[in-house]
Amino acid sequence: MKRHPAFESLPGEHLVAREHVLAPTTGAGKLSAGIRRVLIGRPLATEQQIHERLTKVKGLAVLSSDALSSVAYATEETLLILVLAGTGAVRFSLPIAGAIILLLAIVGASYRQTIAAYPNGGGSYIVSKDNLGAMPWGLIAAAALLVDYVLTVSVSIAAGVAALTSAFPNLTPYTVEFGVLFIAIIMIGNLRGIRESGNIFALPTYIFIFSIVALIIVGLAKLALGIDMPKEPPTIAPVEGLGIFLILRAFASGCTALTGVEAISNGVPAFKPPESKNARATLTWMVVILGVMFAGITILAHQLGIVPNDQETVVSQIARTVFGTGAMYFVIQMATMLILVLAANTSFADFPRLSSILARDGFMPHQFAHRGERLAFSNGIIALAVFSTILLVAFGGETDALIPLYAVGVFTAFTLSQAGMVVHHARVRQPGWRTARVINGVGAIATAVVTIIIAATKFIYGAWIVLVIVPIFIAIMAAIHKHYAYVSRVTHEYDPVAVKPRKIIVMPVAKLDAVAERTLNFARSMCGPGDELIAVHVTLDVDESELADRWAKEDRDVRLVCIESPYRALTRPLLAFIDALSDTDPDAFVTVVLPEFVPQHWYEHLLHNHSALALKAALLFRPRTVVVSVPYIPHDQLTPAGRVFGGR
Repeated sequence: MKRHPAFESLPGEHLVAREHVLAPTTGAGKLSAGIRRVLIGRPLATEQQIHERLTKVKGLAVLSSDALSSVAYATEETLLILVLAGTGAVRFSLPIAGAIILLLAIVGASYRQTIAAYPNGGGSYIVSKDNLGAMPWGLIAAAALLVDYVLTVSVSIAAGVAALTSAFPNLTPYTVEFGVLFIAIIMIGNLRGIRESGNIFALPTYIFIFSIVALIIVGLAKLALGIDMPKEPPTIAPVEGLGIFLILRAFASGCTALTGVEAISNGVPAFKPPESKNARATLTWMVVILGVMFAGITILAHQLGIVPNDQETVVSQIARTVFGTGAMYFVIQMATMLILVLAANTSFADFPRLSSILARDGFMPHQFAHRGERLAFSNGIIALAVFSTILLVAFGGETDALIPLYAVGVFTAFTLSQAGMVVHHARVRQPGWRTARVINGVGAIATAVVTIIIAATKFIYGAWIVLVIVPIFIAIMAAIHKHYAYVSRVTHEYDPVAVKPRKIIVMPVAKLDAVAERTLNFARSMCGPGDELIAVHVTLDVDESELADRWAKEDRDVRLVCIESPYRALTRPLLAFIDALSDTDPDAFVTVVLPEFVPQHWYEHLLHNHSALALKAALLFRPRTVVVSVPYIPHDQLTPAGRVFGGR
């Protein structure tokens, strides 16, 4: 090919398409492209991917917002269960919080080992697949995580809207609408790419951290100094007995604080080099910050006698008690709303990445494996937004309704990941493997116990839905893998020197005009020695013989077959004729050449019957059949080259 402005030429027959090749040529295409540019920006070249990596500061914002945001509701979910046994049972929130923080430290230490062992990304699916096998353990981990990512978006958005309506109660009737809007905003932010999403989400994350830390410091200082803070601890009568089951339920609800801890381990490749070192440092900071904030909020709630109510969140009550209703209160509420909304970004970072890995392994549609214009896994981002929106709307945007579904999946994935790491250490035996195996072994046992507790205590409150959905996801992924394995098997073997098959070329003719004549000339060019070209005319009126008469009078070199269709059907008689040709020569390829007139404007398509499109759809699944469309474009749409080669 001669040098062309659309391509950059490299040595050999190697061309690189330039960016302006992507520019659409139609009015509708230009409008669509303009909207995409405004929303998600200009396309990024593949070599720019290294520049889209995250620093530790941005990595903490993008990949830790889910875990950090759980501070806003984890304490509240614990208290919601404890108050069922009356106000006195609230005292158990402190030992429960201590147990959760200990579990957080164990899980954090375990995932530091995972990051070191899997510097290219060690999510639960990868670790389970490599060490326990893809079927069923790898798929169980993958399905559990996919479900949990969808729930994370729905719960985080619902909790964020709850923080907003706590500060502005008049917005409560629009809870679902705000939730859907926030999901759309986060989706667009992630479609713009990793670096831009980091820029968008970094500031709100750090505002939340500093505002909650300030709340804890000021609140504890006032308590230590004996400064009076307005508080009226309510007296709540018990509706359930205080027993081990209730305490375990409260512990299970509080374990939502650990959701999102795995995100950094799964997203190691998103960090700037050295990826593993930066990811481990970010994970450590996340665990420390999360533990401090969760402990502080729980202590303040206990000391101030805060209990949940339907009108205001626990964090809102604490902030109002410590700071009053001044500017700092609204800063905390807005920061809480933003971090909860942006917490969904962790799922938007990890769901598409996990989907791409599963797609490359043949367990999800291959479309999920490819990056979009901005180097993000666009299909996974859009799919997550759709699923989480459906879930949010179905549950009316209620955090309390969604929470019982939460954490089962993520702790299942935790357990499988840590069990896989125990096997990995025993198999690879790198330096320090015995200590690492003990750490991961403790993590596996601890998370397995918690998984059982969560499943048992939340089963009748909604966790059964997750326990049903996960096997369904596994069955779907197994079916997809089976299909791709079948396709690979049937297309793997081929003979590069196979005998050229004979072609029977069939060209439907409605009338003799420039469109038909041009298509007929193209069909002639396809004929080789031994091939046969047949023109077929389906007459919808038995008296219609003009075309056959003209054909005979012009003494053409192409055979014309006329098929009468007394029931005025067009497609079925053509298909029956093609079947008859195949019966006479089963080894031949039938090539159907279709003339198509291309209107100048989109609305003019409504004036044509699109019979060629219907015939192509009917022939799509027919074996040994090739369909060729020959478009005819009016002169005013043709380039000079087009007029030379195809215009009449």
